[in-house]
Amino acid sequence: MKKTARLVAAAVALFATNVAAQQDIAPGAKVTVVFDQELPNVPGKSMRAVLVEYGPGAGSPSHRHPSSAFIYARVLEGAIRSKVNDAPERTYKAGESWTEKPGDHHQVSHNASDTEPAKLLAIFVVDTDDSKIVIPDK
Repeated sequence: MKKTARLVAAAVALFATNVAAQQDIAPGAKVTVVFDQELPNVPGKSMRAVLVEYGPGAGSPSHRHPSSAFIYARVLEGAIRSKVNDAPERTYKAGESWTEKPGDHHQVSHNASDTEPAKLLAIFVVDTDDSKIVIPDK
């Protein structure tokens, strides 16, 4: 019985963390931290997995990420229009991916469809102390 109680407590704690880590960044756009773990072999660094969900026609305002962040992003569903730094805007479809280096400026991140939702998973390697994942331009 004690093992079951511990599992339930762990599940509740995980659920509470995910709810607290959920952020609406723009109308129709939602960011949820789905994994956050310190890297045992890299002191001061963590890996965070972030689910980004865009409703039809939705997107994020122009933004940056923490200056320590290296990011791997993969489209899970639909298609995402993306523009990082001076690179041309590109549409990534489900199964396609890109990376962002520390200090990159993510100028466009938008659902490519006005009728279907889109989702992407972004994996961050970031300083453990960095709490904000998306930093909108001022």
